[in-house]
Amino acid sequence: MPKIDAATVADHRSRQRAALLDAARELLAEGDASQVTFAEVARRTGLARNSVYKYFPDRGHLLTEVVREAAPRWTERIRAALAAAGDAPEERVAAYVTAQLEMVRDGEHRIARATADAQDAAALRAGADAAHRALLDPLVDALRELGDDAPLMTARLLQGFVNAATTALEAGDDYDAVTDRAVRLTVASLQGLRA
Repeated sequence: MPKIDAATVADHRSRQRAALLDAARELLAEGDASQVTFAEVARRTGLARNSVYKYFPDRGHLLTEVVREAAPRWTERIRAALAAAGDAPEERVAAYVTAQLEMVRDGEHRIARATADAQDAAALRAGADAAHRALLDPLVDALRELGDDAPLMTARLLQGFVNAATTALEAGDDYDAVTDRAVRLTVASLQGLRA
């Protein structure tokens, strides 16, 4: 009989599942999503490979759960940055851009990029779409305060600056220079809403 290292079997299973998710998250943060295999996740947690199947039926489900659990953390990080930024919508938009680029710098974006992996795209698309919509919500709120009559559309367009900055960072460009330029361009573009 397997050794239970918790007060109850349910607690043990919960801890094991969390450890598997942590291992998958670490692998994603280290780089290539293809490195997230049941064999490697099991090795990092000290479980047998076949034990992973007790928690996740396949790799797609494991990655979907990693993204599902990460999305609220990303959204909360952005909301906290906006709350600390001040009352001016422009300051909150600048904080939005900065917070996302900090997550890119910190490796969180690699988790999100797992959703683009062709092998897992179908399994992850719904979870990724929901995460992306949730990330836009704080920006939409700030744009609404600016009087934007189409804040979701504008948020999606402004997200383009973040996406381009992310590409630059992944290509090795300087974090401070890219972030400064992306923030300035994004904030400057808000003047077009007042015209």
